[in-house]
Amino acid sequence: MTRRFFIVILVLLAVAASALFTWFNPDRVDLELGFARITPPISLAFVATFAAGWLFGLLCSSLWVARIARERRRLAREAARPGAV
Repeated sequence: MTRRFFIVILVLLAVAASALFTWFNPDRVDLELGFARITPPISLAFVATFAAGWLFGLLCSSLWVARIARERRRLAREAARPGAV
């Protein structure tokens, strides 16, 4: 119960912080992407950068988790084999 409460509080704090960040930074920033030039609000540029970094981290960690799971399956097969100690 308390864990869920703290998670809800953290999510609400993150939403409030992002709303305040958006409110206090209404300016736009020029981004040159190599193939296009865009001028999003600073807050949107930060959110997009954060999301891209989060997705990259998720991808990297999922590869690590898949490797660990594969090793666990291999060890379980070896342990289930007749004559295994």
